[in-house]
Amino acid sequence: MVRFLWNLVVTLIAAAVGLWLTYFILGADDFDMNVGGFLLALVIFVVAQAILSPFILKLSVRYASALTGGVALISTFVALLLANIFSDGLDIKTATGWLVGTVLVWLLSALAGGFVGAFVL
Repeated sequence: MVRFLWNLVVTLIAAAVGLWLTYFILGADDFDMNVGGFLLALVIFVVAQAILSPFILKLSVRYASALTGGVALISTFVALLLANIFSDGLDIKTATGWLVGTVLVWLLSALAGGFVGAFVL
């Protein structure tokens, strides 16, 4: 149980770092966030990604095995879409924000998760 909670904390920190760094890299014209709704957007993003990743992996293995390598990117995109729709903390405005933002959030979250995971665990 303790390990699960630490993994949850690491995932939340990594996603928060990925979202904030993407915001600072792309700027408010493409990828806007506000402090007031950020926590809700973060929770929606993490929960959506946790639920969608295994589901998308299963679908890709069954129907489109070529997409299996891109499962993390696809689930990041869909999680961003859900966080954008269901919270006021995230507003992705342009195609650049969607495309580059998805890659940056995925990459920066993975890197932050590795660093935080090594430090915490």
